[in-house]
This record gives sequence, structure tokens and C-alpha cells, in this order.
Amino acid sequence: MGTLGSGEVTVFFLGLATLLGIAHLFGEGARRLGQPAVIGEMAAGLLLGPTVLGTIAPRFQSWLFPSSGPAAIALDGVVALAVALLLLVAGLEVDLSALWRQGRAGLSIALAGVLAPLGIGGLLAWSMPGWWGIPLEGRPALFAVFFGTALAVSALPVIAKLLLDLDVFRTDFGMLVLVAATLNNLIAWLIFSVVLGGRAGDQPIGYTVGLTVGFVAAVLTLGRWAADRALPWIQAHLTWPGGVLGFLLVTGLVGAAITESIGIHAIFGAFLAGIALGDSPHLREHTRQIVHRFVEGVLAPIFVAAIGLEVNFIDKFHPWLVLRVLVVGVAVKVLGCGLAARAGGLRGAEAWSVGWALNARGELGIVLGLLAWHAGVIRERLFVALVVLAVVTTAMAGPVLKALLRRGRAWSLASALDERLCLVDLEADDASDAIRQLAAVGAARALLSRDWVAEQVLRREAMMSTAIGQGVAVPHARLINLKEPLVVAGLFRTGLDFDAPDAEPVRLVFLLLTPHTDAAAQLQILGTIARLVRDPHVRSDALASRSPTALLAALRIGDVLHRPRPATVS
Repeated sequence: MGTLGSGEVTVFFLGLATLLGIAHLFGEGARRLGQPAVIGEMAAGLLLGPTVLGTIAPRFQSWLFPSSGPAAIALDGVVALAVALLLLVAGLEVDLSALWRQGRAGLSIALAGVLAPLGIGGLLAWSMPGWWGIPLEGRPALFAVFFGTALAVSALPVIAKLLLDLDVFRTDFGMLVLVAATLNNLIAWLIFSVVLGGRAGDQPIGYTVGLTVGFVAAVLTLGRWAADRALPWIQAHLTWPGGVLGFLLVTGLVGAAITESIGIHAIFGAFLAGIALGDSPHLREHTRQIVHRFVEGVLAPIFVAAIGLEVNFIDKFHPWLVLRVLVVGVAVKVLGCGLAARAGGLRGAEAWSVGWALNARGELGIVLGLLAWHAGVIRERLFVALVVLAVVTTAMAGPVLKALLRRGRAWSLASALDERLCLVDLEADDASDAIRQLAAVGAARALLSRDWVAEQVLRREAMMSTAIGQGVAVPHARLINLKEPLVVAGLFRTGLDFDAPDAEPVRLVFLLLTPHTDAAAQLQILGTIARLVRDPHVRSDALASRSPTALLAALRIGDVLHRPRPATVS
């Protein structure tokens, strides 16, 4: 078996360190400019690859990042590992129970997000292959399916980060977007993996499809059951968090190996393994965050930056091809998902926000383009155009969502909270008991049934924990027959387990009730609360409050309650 020589090991580690270091530096710069880190990481790859460094100092660039030989193979192995674990993390974000509870709205948006790009984009690719640069030896039907799928994929990790940045991750809107993105990706990656596997493998496409469907069914039934049984034992008998982290990574890699062996790409197996593991209630949110931070902080930057090493983006940049891909890609995704959201009951800016959120393609769009290029389905020019599509749609998503979600009537915490809705020195057995106590107060104010209100809030809580970290949770529900939003703030001296992302016990609970017909109120007030409690001084003063008046005064320190009554904004 061949080994890396001393010089090759030196080149490998220097190249990897340079790639990771510059990617982190540029990624942090992108964050400071209000953009996702993937934008900066991609720029780092362009700087270190043939596009910039290869033009300025070609010999040094080819020495630091060789295109062949043992060091290049080693870097390819690290990138393959990064891609697999990136999809494992994407799978961990999936909540199958939430998929069923969201019902037809999430399913219709997801289907529209796949069928519109697949139908319109695929038809354009099949009828006008020359527009997109299909390889001469390629098959138009195969290319059409791939191209439509490339336009359909959504970046679940990027979307989740955008929702977190906008403080709407745990709202009904956020849940709907995550559910739709999850189903969208599951369908799109299944189609892509089967098509790519059927093209590359020796077995008939029907055989590949049968094995794939069987594996999916086994993982989402038996695999979920096995993961749910194994996790409590692992967490009880092995060192935490090392034991459970090792189990997650091993399971993801085994899933990747299985799908690769049956003729579809390894990434789909890692994605499915993540879904099976992430659906278990025994997997703590804090554990998910550890895995996510490792992959996001180490492996994802390496993968994204390594894309820039693949091709000279200036030489292969075809402006008209890039423009066509951008226009078609954005149009089919935003219109398809936005119209489906309107048909599902969302109105105005909220419906179009769903479309723009799912339009972000991020790292997963780059993964799909890279795999298709390596498989010979597309050429370099279309690969570059798809990378540009992924970067541009990711950069667009944040500013567009901010603009859309700020429209309409402006609600503040001041309009929904007063001294009689501030409670201190509360005691509760668990999160459910705490929610019921606050729901009773809110129901009395709204003249609604206390049991019914509590049931609606607990049903929403079962879909995803509303703990936002730092000892704060914001359980909420949108209710029919409720005229105005209201908030009940409760201070629990003994910390409660809300399965918070930072694993901290929750002591400050804001129960948020809003009218079913006013989604904007929930988004705005929840965002206001999230921004308020990030201030450590406000949070400290609120937790030290000994009376309702003191709690209300502590919240005023954050300058939230100084706002005027809700007013119409342009």
C-alpha cells in the first residue's frame, strides 16, 4: 500500500492549514458584513485556486495544491468526508414528527419547490440543450432531470441559520419553512442520487431505484427505532459527549458506505442516517449543536474553499449562461414555493418569504453541481454557473427576508405585555406545567378556555423546543378567536428543562399568544423578545426581579417597552 512521503505530508498539511485558515478569515469577514459565511469561504477558494493565485503564481499554487499525486488524493479524502458529514448535519436538522404535524401546507410547498424547477427547468434543458452547454456525449433526458434537480435543491443548514439570525427560527413561519425545505431536499436528493447512481453503475436503473426505496424505508422505520433505543444506552454508559458524538459519526459514515455500495452517492446515506438519528427525542439539542459547530467550523469551510481549487472561474465564466441560470433558477423556485404557500393559506409578504427562503441553495447546491461535474453530466461552464447560483441566492436570501418580514403593522412587546401579565416566584414540575400555568393567565385575559389554550401551546412545543438559550424560552401559539397579541412573562426560580440549545435550564419564560390571522405579530414580537434577552444586563435584572413591577421595569431597560402603540408603517 502506498504511503505519503515526508514532502507530500508537508504539502498536504500546509495546503489544508492554508485552506482552512483563509476560509475562516474570509468567512468571518462575510459574517461581519451581514452575509452567510459560505460567501467568504467561496471567495477564499477563488483566491487560493487557479482563478487568482494560479494566475499570479502558478508554480507556487500547483505546489501547494497539487492536482494529482498522494497529497491531492489525501485532500480529496478530507473533502469527501466533509461533504458526507455536511449532509449528516443537514439530516440531523430534520424532524419527521414535525413533517407529519405540519400537514398539507409543508408538503405542497415542498412538492412545488421540486416539481416547478424539475418541470420548467428540465423542459428548458431538454428542449434547448445548447443553451446550457450539455456535453456532446451526454444524454438530453438525463441532463434535463439533473438540471431540474439542481435548480430544486435548498440549503437546509443555510436556511436554518437565516431563520435564527432573523429570530424567527422557532415560530410557525420558521417551522413551515424548515419542514418544506426538509421534504424538498429529501425528494431532490433522492432523485439526484438515483439518476447519478443509475448512470454510473452497471445495474439497471430499476434495480437501483428498488434498492434505494427499500433502503429509505428501512432507515426511516427500523433505523429510527434502533437509533431511539441505542441513544439512551449510549448516553448512560459512555462518556458524554464523546460517546454519543462517536455514535453519530459512525452511523453517518456507515450510512454513506451503504448507499455508495448499492449504486447511489454516499452523501444520501449520510443524509438518511442524520434523519434517523435526529428524529429521536433522546438526542439532546446541545449534542446537535456540538456536531453542527464541528462540521460548520472545520469541515464545511474546507469543502467550500476547495471548490475554488477545482476550476478557473474567470476562464470558465460565461456571463450569458450565468444570467440564464440565475433568472430561471430564482424564478422557478420563488414562484413555485410562493404560490404554493399562498394556496396553503399564507398571505402577502409571508407567502413570498417562504419562496425566497427556500431559494437559498448554499453548500448543498455546490455539492450537487460538483458531483454532477465529476460524473461528466455537465461541463465546467455550467458548474461555474451553478456555483454562482448557489452563492448569489444565499446572499440574496437574508436581505430579502428582512425586507419582507418587516412589512405591515409593527408590533412590539409593549403592546402585548403589562404588569398584570408579569409573574414572579413561580414553581413548576416541568416545562409542560410551566406552560399550563402561564396559559391559564393568558386565557383569562383573552376570555378563552385555559385548557384549550394550553393544548395549542403544548402542541406547538412538541414540534420543536422554543428555548432560545441563556435561560429563556418563548412558547407560543397562533389562536383563533384571539383579537390582539398578548404575552405572559413568568420567572421560575428553579430552572426547567426545555431542551435548550445550550443545555442551560430555563428560568424566564415568555408565553406568546397571537391571532391566527396575523402571522406578522408573532414574528415581530418573538424577534423583539429574542433581541431583548440577548442583553446580559437586561437578562440579569429580569432574573433578579422580586415583583411584577420589577420584572416589567427590567424589561424596559432594553428600550423595548418605550415604543409607541402599534402603528401602520409604510
